[in-house]
Amino acid sequence: MIAFLRSLIHSRIGALVALVFLGLIALAFAGADVTGSRFGGIAGGDRVASVGSDRIGTADLGKAMTNALEGERQRNPQLTMKQFVAAGALDEVLTGLIDRAAMMEWGHKHGIFVSDRLVDSEIVKIPAFQGPDGKFSETAYKQLLAQRSLSEAMVRADIGQGLMARQLLVPASFGARFPQGVALRYAALLKETREGVLAFVPATAFAPAQGPDDAALAAYYKAHAARYNLPERRTLRYALLDEKAVKSVPAPSEAEIAQRYKLNAATYAPSQTRDFSQVIVADEAAAKALAAEVAAGKPIDAAAKAKGLSAAKLPGLARDALAAQASKAVADAAFAAAQGKVAAPARSPIGWHVIRVDAIHDNPGKTLDQARGEIVAALTAEKRRAALGDLAAKIEEQFENGTGLADAIKPLGLTPVVTDPIQADGTVFGRPGIKLAPEPAALVQAAFAMEREGQPQVNQANDGRLVLFDVGRIDAAAPAPLAQIRDRVARDWAVDAGSAKARAARDTVLAALRKGTPLDQALKATGATLPPPNPVKMSREQLNAMQPRIPEALALMFSMAQGTAKSIAAPDGSGWIVVSLAKVVPGTVAPTDPIVPAAAQELSQALAREYGEAMRRAISAEVGVKRNEAGIRAVRAQLVGSGQ
Repeated sequence: MIAFLRSLIHSRIGALVALVFLGLIALAFAGADVTGSRFGGIAGGDRVASVGSDRIGTADLGKAMTNALEGERQRNPQLTMKQFVAAGALDEVLTGLIDRAAMMEWGHKHGIFVSDRLVDSEIVKIPAFQGPDGKFSETAYKQLLAQRSLSEAMVRADIGQGLMARQLLVPASFGARFPQGVALRYAALLKETREGVLAFVPATAFAPAQGPDDAALAAYYKAHAARYNLPERRTLRYALLDEKAVKSVPAPSEAEIAQRYKLNAATYAPSQTRDFSQVIVADEAAAKALAAEVAAGKPIDAAAKAKGLSAAKLPGLARDALAAQASKAVADAAFAAAQGKVAAPARSPIGWHVIRVDAIHDNPGKTLDQARGEIVAALTAEKRRAALGDLAAKIEEQFENGTGLADAIKPLGLTPVVTDPIQADGTVFGRPGIKLAPEPAALVQAAFAMEREGQPQVNQANDGRLVLFDVGRIDAAAPAPLAQIRDRVARDWAVDAGSAKARAARDTVLAALRKGTPLDQALKATGATLPPPNPVKMSREQLNAMQPRIPEALALMFSMAQGTAKSIAAPDGSGWIVVSLAKVVPGTVAPTDPIVPAAAQELSQALAREYGEAMRRAISAEVGVKRNEAGIRAVRAQLVGSGQ
């Protein structure tokens, strides 16, 4: 999330997207409980920044941070506010809020406004405000705002800021183009090949050969206990309850059967559907002429085609359905004609309909005796579901009175299923390749909200079955026992013990390489037994194909000058990687190569983003932005102190 925000706001990804994204934080995540945040009147003042004549309050920043954290927790449930702030989220979110306010201030200053109608057009597009028919629902809109403690003014102001950013930044970046010669040069760069060597200088190669004794290892483990923390784990116990648990239900009575038949009289009544072929023409005369041709024996498809029209097939329509599609007059005419005949042309709001009756399907309906079997089955299923609901209510009552899960389900012949230890993100602890069954997977969030073990609850699965569950065991987050991770701790001890000498050895190797000493000799001069160097020959295209996980050592090799050597820390901190670049082979690209226009487009997009970024910075500079560092520190302290 932090990398994403940072790339949006400060990199060349684009100021426009950043501003719109941050503007929607309030809408997307305002459902989070922010009522526990208290930012008004905290030390440092009640604002974090002044933007022209506008201001951003401490409460605004606090709420934006809380909402952003809740959004990120959808992907990383274990993320804390302290970690979120430490990763730089506070500065990123504040920058976005400042930029949005500056855009609005600058736009108004220069006579640019966002109309109410434009805001309305955006509101109706938001899925959360749409009803079951997929259209904007005033009721859903007001209910959601009430649920999330949002006023309409807040929502409209938020959307207005995003729209203002769009109006200002899109024109600034529109139509940016790079010269063809630059694109050709850039495309050739993508074809470049590099040859070099990677050498690993591990810290363990310089650690004491005898290793740590028990006391030293225990002391090291104690000093670095946080490094070996295991996340909180919980085991779930659950049992599935379906209608089979209801041994018997009363048979439907004759009165119930008769009442159900009466309620569904339209379903059991005789009915008729028809298959039609239809052509719609503009006027009555043309419709009558076409109907006459078809009545005389000419196929309706051929007759329509001769006039530049086409016939549509309308299968299985009842009278009411056809009337709803066309008009009552059209339906009456179509259902008055015999099978194989052409109905008298009739009019609807879209024209005159020429309809041929292709087939007639008569449904004789069902008498009460004929429908009895399906009605009894439906009523019995409903009674079973109701009985299951009653049983669930009784079990819930037992839970509330202190009955445990196992005791409550024992009379039903059930035994609880016990899961492996589960982490808050739904993964099985220590078994990354194992997936939870759907039933316990749906219970993880509720299980981690429980305060202790043995608090049984009743939930409903997606298939309608009931899930009775509780938390069987809670293992709090704590360092793994030393006995279980002794080898890992010993390795970490060796890495730390040898790191200083490994750094010195790295410096020695780099110094020797700069003097022209061959890499093998430079490594040998360290006096330690090191892994053999790894030669690398790779094109930039091959490197880019590794995205988004390009190894840092390879990325370094493609940023160096030919004949140079540099180093980078190993990803796991276990030592150093020395990168020596021996040769750079420039790429060659013909002007007609398909990669050239693709490169030109990529460069043009980058230039457009630069223009947008320049516009954003210029606007902030003209409007005038003053950050209140005391207020920012106060918000930071309150957020970190909240723990969240």
